[in-house]
Amino acid sequence: MEKAALSLLLVVVVVLKLTAQNKKPEDFGYRHLQINYKQDPVDILVMSEKGGEYKAKPIFLFDQGSQARPLILLNDDGKPYMVFPFKPDSLLSDFHLVIISKPYVPLIAYRKDLKNGAYADPETGIPPSEFYSRDNVDYYVRRAQAALKYLEKQEWVQNGKLIVAGHSAGSTVAAKLAAECKAVTHLIYSGGNPMGRMASMISQARAYDDSAGTKSEEAFRHWETIVHNSTSTVSEGGDSYKTTYTFSLPPMDNLMKLKIPVLITYGTRDHGVAFNDYLRLEAIKKGKSNFTFIPYIGVEHNYFGFDKDGKVDYEKFGWDQVALGWKAWLNEKKY
Repeated sequence: MEKAALSLLLVVVVVLKLTAQNKKPEDFGYRHLQINYKQDPVDILVMSEKGGEYKAKPIFLFDQGSQARPLILLNDDGKPYMVFPFKPDSLLSDFHLVIISKPYVPLIAYRKDLKNGAYADPETGIPPSEFYSRDNVDYYVRRAQAALKYLEKQEWVQNGKLIVAGHSAGSTVAAKLAAECKAVTHLIYSGGNPMGRMASMISQARAYDDSAGTKSEEAFRHWETIVHNSTSTVSEGGDSYKTTYTFSLPPMDNLMKLKIPVLITYGTRDHGVAFNDYLRLEAIKKGKSNFTFIPYIGVEHNYFGFDKDGKVDYEKFGWDQVALGWKAWLNEKKY
């Protein structure tokens, strides 16, 4: 009886995986483009205004956050969650929205099949080793440049204007991409820490520390280990040392080089708020008139509000307001 039940369970799992594999991005309203970067397959999703798929418009490239997450996640009924964290309608009238997949991660998967929010290889229970060896800032920047070179050759792409936006870990990639790619004309730096990932980790440790500072001291010792092993891509499920090291190099260094219009948005109850406020002080001191800051009051890292008990309230969704703020800024800067 137990063997029969186990066999049935395995059949169900296989059927669900095949169902996800049989789905195509086009089924959900996206164009799916594929290129190779250094022999690595790269999946690019494009969302356009209905009926305007081949109308020439600038690209709005959105760089997603961390983890080995498939771009298209399905619920149990096979319906997709949002690929972009905001409703794209406000931007589609003027742009083609573009997002690039994580390396060696399936493009489509069921959310319930993720482990700790990330795709897990069925054999190892963690993301593929090919993902970890590529999960670093430099790889993402070079790969994005290759994707943009491919896109600029398409007839439906209006060149001369290129908006790059990144949120959380994606903001670090976006900042370096803007600093190194001359085609980028506008940068939106959202929910990032201009002093790097490790600064956020220590800030979080301080917030929940004991009287001896145990958690903070552990974080500093962890950083010492990372620095001494900064090229290691070995992982047992968490970020590799190389991943954490490259995302901890201060994006502020790249941001302060920029002369193009830069928008910095963040929640004032994000652990990185003090660092973004410091960036604002430095921008004022150095006369960076190309910088605009929009702090969203009383919301956390992903622009969610809080309930009366101080817990994150996922009903208080702020992303759409943020996207409208981006659009207003772009209009003001005459993209």
